[in-house]
Parts: sequence; structure tokens; C-alpha cells
Amino acid sequence: MKFPVRDIVGNMVVNKFSLWLVPLLIASIVLNIFLLFKNINLPQGITVIGVIDGDTLVLEGKSKVRLRYVDAPEKGLCGYDQASKELERLVTGKSVRIEETVPDTYGRGMALVYTGNTLINKEMVASGWVRYHHDVSPVTDQVKQADETARAQKLGIYGACQSTQNTDNPKCTVKGNIDKSTNTHIYYVPGCAQYSFTIVEEDIGEQWFCSESEARGAGYIKAKTCK
Repeated sequence: MKFPVRDIVGNMVVNKFSLWLVPLLIASIVLNIFLLFKNINLPQGITVIGVIDGDTLVLEGKSKVRLRYVDAPEKGLCGYDQASKELERLVTGKSVRIEETVPDTYGRGMALVYTGNTLINKEMVASGWVRYHHDVSPVTDQVKQADETARAQKLGIYGACQSTQNTDNPKCTVKGNIDKSTNTHIYYVPGCAQYSFTIVEEDIGEQWFCSESEARGAGYIKAKTCK
């Protein structure tokens, strides 16, 4: 079957236009989602009915909100229980105000949460049981200052979950370390160039091992700086 030249040319123009249109539509959808989160906050004076962990709370109606600036230990890691209990103490059963809501990388709502004039995000960071996660808002400076104070005073995870010596089991001296930029699992033994100042941060899953074979069995490789 033969098609008129004008039909073929017309289809080519439509297809070419579609190639430009699809990216524009996607960009528009993403922008609208961002603006929705940025400008529309949850109802004010809403009650917290529980917490999931140290950085996520559950509101009446079962909606969940994560705290901006806050990165709590995952379940099973050092500090998880303490962080969860601290957030529960601060908000459960209380009426909160939700502000500056934005989506995280998975599209979940993150916000600044207040009880009265108390900024819960800052209180959690100040407790030391959560890590400060960089963010930008009008309260950035005060939350960052709270983190610096918690670190300096070795509060929460900075005292209980991070160490250069294994005081709980001195015979287990192999340090399991996680490279945060590559997620590479590396271990150090006494005598390695970086051993003395390598910190084992158990709140993010780093571990102490009693032998090199134990470390290798857990997926760690020996540091290249070790002789």
C-alpha cells in the first residue's frame, strides 16, 4: 500500500514533536510535585500517634512524616532504640505543627516539626542519638550548632556508638570500617598505618571483629595501607 508523501512527512513532524514534548511533560510533573510539597503543609495542630524510628513519626490518620536534618540509626544498629524512645518522648500524644514540607529522594514528605515553640528536629539532633543530615531552611544554623555541641560533648551515638578502642571486648581488635563515598567495607588490624585514629561507628553498621577471618567472612577487605 502506498501512502501520500504528505502523510509520511506529517507523521515525521508529529514524532519529532513528541520527542520534545515527553521530556517537557515529565519536567512539568516533577516541578508540580515539588511545589506541592513546598507550599502545602499538613493541617496544623495535628496529633502524633506514634513513631517508626528516630526520624519518622506517625500522625493521626496514619500519615507519616520524616524529620528534616535527622538521620537516625537503622533497626538493629547501635542507638536505634535510644533514638526511637527519644522521639517518642518528645512527640507521642502531642499536638504538633508541620512546616517547610519537602519530598525526599523517594517522594516521602519531610518537614520541620514543632510542639509549641520547640523544634523537634533540633531537639533530636541536640540529643546526639541521630546524625545531622545537611539541609537548607531558615533553621539550618541552629540545627547545625546543636549537632556541633552534641559531637563536642560526645552525647548519644557520639559517646555510646563510636570508639577507637574496644573496651567491651579488648581481645577483639580488628576494626571494620565503611567507606561512606563508595560503601566499601574495609578492615584494619593493629599495625596498619591508619589503625590508631580509625573510628568504629556502630550506629552506621561498622563493627569490631576478633580476627581477620571473621572480618573477611562479613564481607570486609583488608585496607591497602596495612603491611
